[in-house]
Amino acid sequence: MQSPALRFQHVTKRYGATQVLRGLDLEIGSGEFFGLVGMNGAGKTTLIKCLLDFCALDGGSIEIFGLSHRLTEARKPLAFLPERFMPPYYLTGQDFLKYMLKLQSLPYDPLYTAATLGALDLDFSALARPVRSYSKGMTQKLGLAACFLANKALYVLDEPMSGLDPKARALLKAHLQKLRTTGRTLFFSSHALADVEEICGRMAILHDGKIRFIGSPADCCRQYGTHTLEQAYLECIG
Repeated sequence: MQSPALRFQHVTKRYGATQVLRGLDLEIGSGEFFGLVGMNGAGKTTLIKCLLDFCALDGGSIEIFGLSHRLTEARKPLAFLPERFMPPYYLTGQDFLKYMLKLQSLPYDPLYTAATLGALDLDFSALARPVRSYSKGMTQKLGLAACFLANKALYVLDEPMSGLDPKARALLKAHLQKLRTTGRTLFFSSHALADVEEICGRMAILHDGKIRFIGSPADCCRQYGTHTLEQAYLECIG
């Protein structure tokens, strides 16, 4: 039996006297597109930091494809984009992509890179410029391109639509749908319920450090007797 892509068991995390995650349980299957939603401060980014072993758990365990998240090899199949992505300002876009690929012992293919950038509406010529000259949207596209060029089984994206204009958002969604057909797994956090509803087969609502709901967006509406996911979300956290 195939291990789930991600398994969180009784995960607890505190910062001082503040308990941010309260015995959280969550399982995400391989090949699943899963959205994590919640208010600012609900614990979404903290959960992702715990997953990546950026901070130690106070209780519980996390597995990535059946391996403990503490093992470096467990994180090899995933690519991560943080919410506040800031590449080194002194590098050109091309230098950054080459560096990220080199860290993973992957070759830099100009044609594949150009195709990936095109799928995200970032002009290939922009790679010759230093990233300090990039807009927020261009920087976000560069980070997404670095993730997709790594060609991983699991993508962990924290607010991936941040800074993208409507065209880029639509193109990113189309690219994600193509990845879905290849069996990739997506775990992403978002404030935009419409994006979660469009992209994800299942979602979780995280509120006050606890999972309040797990299921499809349609199930969420049915459970709370509402016509829209926004209304269901309000009922869930209310």
